Amino acid sequence: MSLIEVKGLTKSYGDVHAVRGIDLSIEQGEIFSILGPNGAGKTSTVEILEGFRTRDAGSVSVLGFDPNTRGHQSREWRNRIGIVLQTSADAGDLTVFETINHFHGYYSNPRDVDEVINSVGLKEKEHALIRNLSGGQRRRLDVALGIIGNPELIFLDEPTTGFDPEARRAFWSLIKSLRNDGATIVLTTHYLDEAEALADRVAVINKGVIVEISTPADLGGRATSQATVQWRDGDQIKFEKTDNPTALVSSLATRFNGEVPELVVTRPSLEDIYLEMIGGVHE
Repeated sequence: MSLIEVKGLTKSYGDVHAVRGIDLSIEQGEIFSILGPNGAGKTSTVEILEGFRTRDAGSVSVLGFDPNTRGHQSREWRNRIGIVLQTSADAGDLTVFETINHFHGYYSNPRDVDEVINSVGLKEKEHALIRNLSGGQRRRLDVALGIIGNPELIFLDEPTTGFDPEARRAFWSLIKSLRNDGATIVLTTHYLDEAEALADRVAVINKGVIVEISTPADLGGRATSQATVQWRDGDQIKFEKTDNPTALVSSLATRFNGEVPELVVTRPSLEDIYLEMIGGVHE
């Protein structure tokens, strides 16, 4: 079942056409990642889905509701979604427990405060002041505030910016656990490895249009793209692109009478495919 349905979405700011007729469908229970360079239109698209920005044209349904609608129905709808922004303002003089408990009172069907604290890994910090938390801990608090309302749908905006590798992987485990608990997650990120690790499907947006929607493994024909076989031949490094790397490696093994010197076989990474799609280049 589709929790989000978008057809013909457009948004302009004066003469700048930020979103140019986007069609999008996000299924219940999936982690869906939206990728794109700065200025591609992804932020405007997500803000329209969240109800923070109005659209110029097209139809949008989020949990069966038009985010443009205001009034009592809108408040009921907001009870069903959780939003974790890239930056957040919080009360540094409150403890973790006090902050989450405060937000708990805003919702009609909230999750248990202690359960949420445990789920985001902040049990040992529940009585710590927010201003004394590390960056990773504060981000976990952001997620706690995003899920305390027991949302069916969670929007995550650049959730691991500034994290060290260990903290990022711990956070990925948290995101996966939220999906396993039944939530649908919309993730915007600049980290291609994050999208590959978490997303069931990804959408690449560039210049206001969707270039492609696919699984990370299949994006841009990645799964069937040519492999690059590289090896050392004397004082030279040689390489060859091929549709059948197994046959080429076998041929090289025969030629070298066994082990091929410095053999490396690679296929395009998600980053390679993404940069090709948006017209970018490796630095």
